Amino acid sequence: MSRIACLHTAESNIAVFDDALRATGLTGVDLHHRVRVDLLAAAEREGRLTPAIRAQTVEALRGLCQGADVVLLTCSTLGPAAEAAGEGVSTPIMRVDAALAAEAVKDGGRIVALCAVETTMEPTRVLFEAAARSTGATVTVQLVPRAWEAFKSGNRDRYLAMIANAAREAMRTGATRVALAQASMAGACALIPLEERPLTSPTAGLLAAAAAAS
Repeated sequence: MSRIACLHTAESNIAVFDDALRATGLTGVDLHHRVRVDLLAAAEREGRLTPAIRAQTVEALRGLCQGADVVLLTCSTLGPAAEAAGEGVSTPIMRVDAALAAEAVKDGGRIVALCAVETTMEPTRVLFEAAARSTGATVTVQLVPRAWEAFKSGNRDRYLAMIANAAREAMRTGATRVALAQASMAGACALIPLEERPLTSPTAGLLAAAAAAS
């Protein structure tokens, strides 16, 4: 049994990742969840991932290493902290959106990455552009206006509908692939026809983490 420890910044992402694990069909994987809402809240207040918030995230990630085969950071805003946390530790520490970026750009084309939180846009742009350098893909990172307001107010249905509408519009206007940069957005896929569905980070991230754990 492989143990993957997930660091979330939203309680609702526990169910998102449990559902994603079932969808992958992976067996022999045990997910352990830790939620730190305060880390994303701090980044939103500051408007970015500050050195202090990065240090707190690194500490939280390293604290999950004991007893875990892989640690998975599921918050895209905090993503850059995963690289720093992995330095000098034997347990792989991965960011969930790294596998998403690699999958999105692998065949080139025009990639649109959708974000709901403004603080996620810059980490997502850096990650996707780095992944695209070897494939020739072009990357556009777009914010879905007012979606995060709906999420924070507890209106999940409205949130997911807004994400789904933005994904369909991106495809309509010429995107080759659409990627949903934040794990909380994954449920929007159920509102989109199968042939138009965007890529999501929970599935891609769990498959990568399980491979690293084996």
